[in-house]
Amino acid sequence: MADTVKKLQIGNVVLDNPLILAPMAGVTDLPFRLLCREQGAGLVCMEMISAKAIFFHNKNTDKLMEIDPGEQPAVLQLFGSDPEIISEMASRIEEKPFAILDINMGCPVPKVVNNGEGSALMKNPKLVEQIITKTVKAVRKPVTIKIRKGFCDNMVNAVEIAKIAEGCGASAVAVHGRTREQYYSGRADWDIIAKVKDAVSIPVIGNGDVTDGLSAKAMLEQTGCDGLMVGRAARGNPWIFKEILYYLETGRGDFKVPAKEVRETIMRHAKMALAIKGEYTAVREMRKHIGWYTAGYPNSAALRRDINGMETFAELERAVNNILWE
Repeated sequence: MADTVKKLQIGNVVLDNPLILAPMAGVTDLPFRLLCREQGAGLVCMEMISAKAIFFHNKNTDKLMEIDPGEQPAVLQLFGSDPEIISEMASRIEEKPFAILDINMGCPVPKVVNNGEGSALMKNPKLVEQIITKTVKAVRKPVTIKIRKGFCDNMVNAVEIAKIAEGCGASAVAVHGRTREQYYSGRADWDIIAKVKDAVSIPVIGNGDVTDGLSAKAMLEQTGCDGLMVGRAARGNPWIFKEILYYLETGRGDFKVPAKEVRETIMRHAKMALAIKGEYTAVREMRKHIGWYTAGYPNSAALRRDINGMETFAELERAVNNILWE
């Protein structure tokens, strides 16, 4: 029998388990977060939100910040580079029902990095210190950061940034074991996660190449990290959290989701998206999700070709009911 799964405490927030859904733009919207929470995620992260967009009262941003009681505890993640704006907007939105505020310091996307935001912040430790210090003082809720190994191979400074975060009052740090220049290619460096864990006393959450129960247990053992963050492996697979918990609790790798449940979950996901976003947006956004859900099933390649032409909910439902079988 494997070890019992431990709870994880971040500031004053106690999680049922240490498994966390990573924030992913265009993926971790409200319907998907609810599904992941149902399937065992101890904590779910919202899509990253621009502090400047809140400042300018962007209506789309208000939608992104909607939180359902069923997904709590949830993390609201801000990105930006101005300490004043980030801290002031954090204070402005603190009454919203998120449990933890995270500051994105790991996003590799060019339009974010070129603005000096996301992983570009790792090039400026002094600015990191200013952002965290001001934000921690501005809010009562726990403040965390998400970083990468470093910006590039010549600038591997995750340990330095994590120490700064701890010194400024951050409640936890999540570390993706790749540099910004790697994006998501190559293998994640778990050794850097272990080094961060050795360097700070706040919880360290490991991120990168956790794809199943076996890899989850391996990361915990190799790094000693306190929590696990699952990103791309959760796309089309909210069950990964249940699978990891099952493996950690039993040591068995025979977890399997029936095709019927996959089909039913796709339709639940689609109906939630329909209710929140309307048919036009929901159908178009579900195209990518259906592609992820059905990867590996018979005729899934043909389905992925067809779904790009779907425009109505009826077309979506008909296609899903026809594609999956035991």
